[in-house]
Formats: sequence, C-alpha cells, structure tokens
Amino acid sequence: MKQPQPRGPVSSLLLDILTGPEQSGPELPAPAAALAGAVRDALATTSDFAFDEDLQLTLFCLFELHYSGIDGASDDWEWNPDLIAARRLLEHAYEAQLHSAVTLPELPAPTSAGVAAGLFELTGADGGPSMSKYVAKQATEEQIREFLIQKSIYTLKEADPHTWAIPRLTGRAKAAMVEIQADEYGGGAPDRMHSALFAQSMRGVGLDDGYGHYVDDVPAITLASSNLMSMFGLNRRLRGAIVGHLASYEMTSSLANRMYARGFRRLGYNDAVAAYFDEHVEADAVHEQIAGRDLAGGLVEAEPELLADVFFGAAAAVVVDTWMTAHILDAWNADASSLYSAAAVSA
Repeated sequence: MKQPQPRGPVSSLLLDILTGPEQSGPELPAPAAALAGAVRDALATTSDFAFDEDLQLTLFCLFELHYSGIDGASDDWEWNPDLIAARRLLEHAYEAQLHSAVTLPELPAPTSAGVAAGLFELTGADGGPSMSKYVAKQATEEQIREFLIQKSIYTLKEADPHTWAIPRLTGRAKAAMVEIQADEYGGGAPDRMHSALFAQSMRGVGLDDGYGHYVDDVPAITLASSNLMSMFGLNRRLRGAIVGHLASYEMTSSLANRMYARGFRRLGYNDAVAAYFDEHVEADAVHEQIAGRDLAGGLVEAEPELLADVFFGAAAAVVVDTWMTAHILDAWNADASSLYSAAAVSA
C-alpha cells in the first residue's frame, strides 16, 4: 500500500519510523499511550462517540504491516516489539470505545440453533438508515463513486481479516470457516475472488483499483470499520468476536447487495460493474446459514465461554457499520462529500 498522509503526531511519528532503518521504535509507545489515554478520558467525559483520526490511521498502518505492507517500510517492521507495544495500547483504547457503545442482547442458550437464532434476531433489527436503499433508489454518479471508494479500504482485501481465524478454530467451526472463505477467494479462480470482482467494479466507474489507493480520502469511521476486523482477526483472544463479525456480515449481505446491484444498473452500468454485488446475492444467502449454525454455533458448542464474545463481535459490526452509513448519508443528504478529502471524486 502507498504511504498515507499522517493525521496527527502519532501517525506522523509512525510513518517517519517506518521509512527509516529497522532497528527499534522505542519512541512510539509513549505517544501512543498518551493518545490512548486521551481517548479513554474522552469516554468518561462525553456521551458523544467519535473516532480519532490519528488513532485510527495509526492502527490501520500498524495492521497493514501484517497484510501487504506499506511502501518504503521494511518487512522486518512487522514484529518489531515497540510497534507491537504501541499497537496493543491503541487496540485496547479502541476496544474500550466499542464496549462503551455496544449493548449485548440477552444471550441465547449455547447451542448451534440458539446461537443462529440469536444472531439472526440481532442482525435483523432495524439499525437506522439504509445505505442499500439509498444506492438503489437515489444515489448519483458521484455518490456511487464515493460509495465504492469508502468500501475499497476493506473490500480490496476481502476477506483476509476473517481468514486469520482459521488456525484458531477446530472441528466444525474451522470447516465452516474454510467453506465460506473458499468462496470469498473465488473457489480457486483468481478472477472470481471477491476482491478482484470489486476491483472490476471500481475500474468500471473510472476509479483506481490499486490496493489502498484511496486511504487518504476516507474518514476515521471508514478506517475504524476495517480496523475492527483486523483487531478481532489478529488477536487469538478475540476469535469469538471475529466469528461473530463474519456471521453478522453474511447475515446482512444478500438483500443489501441485491439493492446495490439494482442501483448500479439504474445508473446504466453493465453486468461487469454489478458482478461483485450479484455474486453476493446468492452466495451469502447460503453463507448466512453456514455462518450462523456451523461457524458461530459450532464454535460456541465447542467453547461455550466464547458465547458473549461471538455476540459482541456481531453487535460491534452492526454498530460500526450503522455509524459509517449515517456518516455517509448525512453528508449526502446535506449535498456534501462523505470523504475525508473530496479530491478523489474529481481525480
């Protein structure tokens, strides 16, 4: 990924470190701790929930070292102990934010059927404004492009964050995860990988499909949505949360993607542009059953102590996506751009 522009002192320091010689980053944990402390202090003094641009970009870059890396940064930085220490401080602050904002439903019995039913109920509740209905019925050409830019931050690496869970699972849950992920990666056909189909959609509307190309153009809430998956996926202790997150995504995907495809066709785009969304209509109708019963339900039956974590991951996915949708639609309804920088739309 290209190097992003910093959004505060901590992300600026991190990017300076990453472009230097790989020795150590002892200067990063202290300012990271101060930033994490400021976020925790804000939680105690206000009911308004906001994502810090500096924290979310710093986390995003630290996570990216475990994916495709960052231009100019040595691969040796991935496991640098000072960077890992800083990442943990910021992760804990972000996790505290999520716990303050997410209300768990009444937990079901720790059975496959109970978990699946509980997750379907959680994800089926009305979470606020609908992005898919807006895109289907009224999004403009410019807004369609913004929509793809916002989604590109995660979707160009779909479904890598969830794949981290595979070696942390066993038995029925592992088999279910592998079945879902095999479809996400095109069943062995590179051009059918969901990330490749999404890149095709971006090219079809005149956008750059380079991995991370638009990272400078999205706000903290978009980075936070991606960071949520990376944090859950990269921490073994949060394996229940990443399973719940994936189940939530699968259970809310099929109907939404049908609406997205309708919106692209309304604006005159062809089947190649809509292919990414078409692919999810049928596939995720099947995946939601596997994710609910075999993946999440199978995990909880094997490890009942992870029941609350599974529902926390699912609820956090719903809450963060609801906030992201509200941010975008609030901007559009005010005839404004939803991007951190509006430059990308006219590029």
